[in-house]
Amino acid sequence: MSGLWRRLGVVAGLAGVLAMPPAQAGNQKEEALADSVRLALSNAIKDATPPTPTFRDPSERARYQNWLDTMSYRLKRKLADDQTRNEFLATVWYEARRAGLDPGMVLGLIQVESAYRKYAVSLAGARGYMQVMPFWTGVIGDSNRRALFDMQTNLRYGCAILRMYIDMEAGNLYLALGRYNGSRGKPEYPNAVLRAWNNWK
Repeated sequence: MSGLWRRLGVVAGLAGVLAMPPAQAGNQKEEALADSVRLALSNAIKDATPPTPTFRDPSERARYQNWLDTMSYRLKRKLADDQTRNEFLATVWYEARRAGLDPGMVLGLIQVESAYRKYAVSLAGARGYMQVMPFWTGVIGDSNRRALFDMQTNLRYGCAILRMYIDMEAGNLYLALGRYNGSRGKPEYPNAVLRAWNNWK
């Protein structure tokens, strides 16, 4: 995990930087962020590094290629175009790993959130693959809400926000997923994501 995420985890864990959201189904809640957390998230979002994977050795590259081939086959019914599907999977892998998340878990979350629809919009206004609420663009981004329909931007926001929630919950993925959905304390959403994750392991 990068130093940025370690620092974010320490700040979130020790300072209790976000208030507890109401225990109700919905989308991410706008909450008060400590300046240090806001800055860390903002820096993570601003990084314009393209989703180009790097590998330490040929065996690591081979594992990645095997993952990509396997996931591409499984996802073909949802994303029929080969180029779109492979770009999507490469970006999921890159952004998930960048945030210290399991790419399969991120795929499971996307399955539940948007069913792999790039332009999905919820009743609450959450957008894109990872159903990111537009208020986040003002809190940690450049206020460009339309950018949430850009594949990499959406995945980067979603992964960064989920990483923050995991750190806030001291590594408890179940509670972090509930917080991501705005339903912390209720089992339906975390259980749905954890079940979907099994399809991508």
